[in-house]
Parts: sequence; C-alpha cells; structure tokens
Amino acid sequence: MKSEVAKPNTCPYDLWRPGRVDYALALTMQQQRVETLLTRGGPNLLLLLEHPPVYTMGRSGKRDEVLAMPPGHAPVPLILTDRGGRVTYHGPGQLVAYVIRDLRPDTGRVLDHVRRLEAVVLATLTAFGIQGMRESGNPGVWVAGEKIAALGVRIRRGITYHGIAINRDVDLTPYSGIIPCGLQGRGVTSLERLGCRVSETVLQEEVMRAFRDVFAARLTEIFPEIKT
Repeated sequence: MKSEVAKPNTCPYDLWRPGRVDYALALTMQQQRVETLLTRGGPNLLLLLEHPPVYTMGRSGKRDEVLAMPPGHAPVPLILTDRGGRVTYHGPGQLVAYVIRDLRPDTGRVLDHVRRLEAVVLATLTAFGIQGMRESGNPGVWVAGEKIAALGVRIRRGITYHGIAINRDVDLTPYSGIIPCGLQGRGVTSLERLGCRVSETVLQEEVMRAFRDVFAARLTEIFPEIKT
C-alpha cells in the first residue's frame, strides 16, 4: 500500500467553507464538483462545513439501525445517501470535511485515500494532545474505544467524494437514536467530552494544516454563491 503522506509536489485544491448547509444541498455541491472534474478537470475540492441535525444512511445501512429517540428530544430527519457505510448523525458542533478528489492520477487506490483521511484526523487530534486510533475493519478514528470521527466515501468514475466528520462539541444525545455505523454497543465521543474545548475556527485550521501535509495540498479559498 502507498504511504499515507503524499508526494512532495503540491496538488491544487479549492477550499470552500460555506458554514452551516443542509445535507441535501451539500451533497449536490459535491456532485457538481464531481461532474466538473469529469468533464473539464481542474482543482480538487476540500469542503468544510456543518449540518443541521440529520441522520444519514449509507448504502450498507439498514432501517432497523434507526431506533427511537429519547423522550422529549426533537425528532431528527433521516436521509438516504450514496456514500458507503451505514447510519450516522450530523449536527451543529461537528466539523464535516468533504474531499472531492480525482483519484485517477493515483491509479484510483481507494484504500490509500481512506487511510489519508484517517491520517488527517489523527494528526489533528495529536495537535490537541489526544491520541486517536484506527480499528481494523472499522473506518474512522477512535479514542479510548469510542468513535470521534466517522468516515464514508463514494467513488464515481475515478472521482471520490464525501469524507470525514469530527465531533467537536456536538450534542451526543441523537446517537442514542441509532446504531452508529452499525456497531452495536460502541460509544461515541467528542473533543469537548474529552476536555478539549476548541472553537470551530481553530479546529478548521488544524484540519487544514493536517490536510496540506497528508495530501500535499495547496489550498486556495473560494467564495462561490450557494445556489439553492
């Protein structure tokens, strides 16, 4: 398998930080960049944002992995999506990093891409003094046996999209309404729960720093109009 650290030459990426975006719209934004890369080429995209509360079910998910919410908690909508993986939760206080990347120059090695995404999270946690870990057969990043970052990708004609979600100070209660990632009895944690209180901006900056190193990326921030 290739190294998780990219070759020294830098690869151009657009950086887009649109704030809080509905999940369905963010999926459309990703798919539009996929189409652009397929038809015209151009830079890859790192998309950093957060979502309003939503459950998403990947292609391996099952309906019985969505449980009842605790009494008194607002219902959370469920959206079926095209990424790999099963059921997870997104909400305010969670940083989502979508990576729309042309894998064809790297001969399309998906496992290498997944390992690099995990490496970005691991490096970010290290910057905050937290030791994250991988688990064989369970994509994502764990701290002391609890998941702090979920991961799921989709490959379309050599272009990957979707990515990682890092729990900063997200409300963990909605996780009790699902079987996260299909793993019965496993816990979910966050930076705040681990005693690490950082702002969204600080977390974004650390993720961008790690992303530059792991993907040898040259980031150029863009400010396109969001078309709903």
